[in-house]
Amino acid sequence: MNRVKIIDEFRRSWQAVSQPSLLLSTGFAASCLALATVVRWGLAQLRPDVFFTPYFPAVFFAAAFGGIRIGVATALVGGALGVLINFDQSPVDGTRLLLLLMYLVVCALTIWGVEHYRALLAEQRRISKRLTEEEEYRKVLVDELQHRLKNKLSTIHAVLHQVLHNQPEVWARIDSRLRALSATDDLIAKVDGTGCDIRDLLVSELEPYGHVRFTLNGDRLFLPARLAVSLALMFHELATNASKYGAFSSPRGFLQVSWTVTDDRLTITWDETEGPTVENVAPAGFGTKLLNSALLPFDGKTEISYLKTGVHCVMQCRIPRSDAPA
Repeated sequence: MNRVKIIDEFRRSWQAVSQPSLLLSTGFAASCLALATVVRWGLAQLRPDVFFTPYFPAVFFAAAFGGIRIGVATALVGGALGVLINFDQSPVDGTRLLLLLMYLVVCALTIWGVEHYRALLAEQRRISKRLTEEEEYRKVLVDELQHRLKNKLSTIHAVLHQVLHNQPEVWARIDSRLRALSATDDLIAKVDGTGCDIRDLLVSELEPYGHVRFTLNGDRLFLPARLAVSLALMFHELATNASKYGAFSSPRGFLQVSWTVTDDRLTITWDETEGPTVENVAPAGFGTKLLNSALLPFDGKTEISYLKTGVHCVMQCRIPRSDAPA
């Protein structure tokens, strides 16, 4: 077996990916013992009392390559060689037996440490595999859900077209809004994997309400995927509320959205004007809880004010650099 293959087998065994054959493990352990004995002979020219130290590396590499059984066998053979082979013809005494006991204890700790490390790697690999499988399953479910939602929107589109085929002007207004909503859903689906520009996200969400109903002020800014998804949900909630109770529910209502970036902090201002006066604020529901919590993972916060001129919302958060595109 060539050297490259042996190195690859050692790597796979050390990382607990696979176990080499018994013959290969035994041959590797024998080679380690032979090399350790040669090193011991060389050291004996300077220090004749070195009996077991050269065998420690042999035990470590044999255990790392062949597993616990090969490691134990190598330790026992190394101990026997340290006791029985004398390069200086000195007799076996109590000191050497004490050194043998210490050698066996250290070898046991070494073999345990190697096996513990391999067990940790195997468990980590198992967890990683399970997480990968769960992520793939989640993607399948999300794709299926998106497919079903798109089919439902297509069905609604077809039903409304059939009902309003005699009212082309009304249908034209509804058709453009339905198509814009569908485009928003498609954009959010893409956001989950790559991210998008904040302006594209806002335009996709606000376009169904008409281009003349809002203005966007800010430089081009690419949002990482996780932050983009959170902001997409928040923009959708704010736009929905504006269409029901705020600026978009009034003929003269208007929305201005602006954003600035200072260092890695993003500040977004949602300012509605000319909408109905907000007199009674309902208890916090899902939408309000979403707005208050969506930016917490990004060291952010949301402040909502119900002014006489309309809803004023300030969103602040940190832009994660790790998710930014290369």
